[in-house]
Amino acid sequence: MKRFISMVALVAFSGLGLSLSAQQSPSTTPSTADQAGSSAQHQTDASNPQQSARSFEGKIAKSGDNWVLQDKATGTSYKLDDQDKAKQYEGKDVKVMATMDSSSNTLHVVDIMPASNQ
Repeated sequence: MKRFISMVALVAFSGLGLSLSAQQSPSTTPSTADQAGSSAQHQTDASNPQQSARSFEGKIAKSGDNWVLQDKATGTSYKLDDQDKAKQYEGKDVKVMATMDSSSNTLHVVDIMPASNQ
């Protein structure tokens, strides 16, 4: 009988130890639900420049009350979300690193630099 009680106690404590151990160790692989939520966040988070930032070249110009980038290659004008940074390059050829919000034709500026004249 003592042996039986000892075995039950040993199994119970082993289970408790495993449970506590699992709670303390961080998960190294996110669950499927976490991965799906994370993917959706990256797709909708335009402030994440690493996700899809690319280079646009053109001239900074004034359009109404806003500064825009007039893309030389396509002839398209893009609204710029960083008006202060854009204002510094008025009338100049620039290279803009940005993500594009195609629904509003707005560039979310990561960086603006003078275009290299080659």
